[in-house]
Amino acid sequence: MVGITNKIMLAEIRRQQQLSQNIVDGQTAISTGVTLNKPSDDALAWVQLSDVGRAQAQQSAWQTNISYGKTRAANAEANLDEVNNLLTRAQELVSSSRNGSVNDTSRVAIYEEMSTIRATISELLNQTDYQGVSVFDDQQSVLVPVSRGLNLAVVATRQEVSEGIDVNGTPMSIDDMLGQSIAALQSGDDDAVATSLDAMKIGQNHITVELARQGVRSNRLDVVGDRLTDIDLDLTERRSALESTDLTEVISNVKAQLMQLEAAQSAFARINQRTLFDLIS
Repeated sequence: MVGITNKIMLAEIRRQQQLSQNIVDGQTAISTGVTLNKPSDDALAWVQLSDVGRAQAQQSAWQTNISYGKTRAANAEANLDEVNNLLTRAQELVSSSRNGSVNDTSRVAIYEEMSTIRATISELLNQTDYQGVSVFDDQQSVLVPVSRGLNLAVVATRQEVSEGIDVNGTPMSIDDMLGQSIAALQSGDDDAVATSLDAMKIGQNHITVELARQGVRSNRLDVVGDRLTDIDLDLTERRSALESTDLTEVISNVKAQLMQLEAAQSAFARINQRTLFDLIS
């Protein structure tokens, strides 16, 4: 009889301990707003929550790649725009040199500015950022993963931007065109100057097309980024639905469990006040 009584008492102690733990868990859920803290809370929901967590981690990596791509795309677009402006200025200078009233001093000034433009454009095309990453890729565009199965080229290659431009059947680079113009200015040959001016116009048209292409790349990054943001919002909502606390239900359960615990503790205290003789009689 005593053994049976001890087992009953131990079982009651464990029941009260479990009630106390449930109350603590409920109070934690109320204070944190999170009710799913361990697999035993809800095994199926825990598995779903783990899947959502992995998806969110992947989404975060893709968003980081999108931000990286946008930064590179913006730098490339800015440099292309500056190259375009410099080519406009170069054409103005070459055109002005054909004015019969330009004296030797002006020709020297034009030559010096053209040399500066050539050097600046070269720097823009070969520029690197603070991490040493080139504004334009070399030989082949680097593909950036931005979604499942989707890798985007965020900038053109330096070769696509500035080399292999068809000038009346002859492939030329932007640097070749500027060099040709500078040599023509030095020679004073008006026909050569006119030819170099035509070449620069073709070169500028090419840069204008590259600017448009870069705009398409930037726009695609924006579209994919917006889609990732929408997916991330859906995942956040799903996570909230799985782990968030239903305050009304949890508070009601905690109150009920507190009443049960108080009643059990009161009864347990009365039982413990009885003597062994009382228990076995």
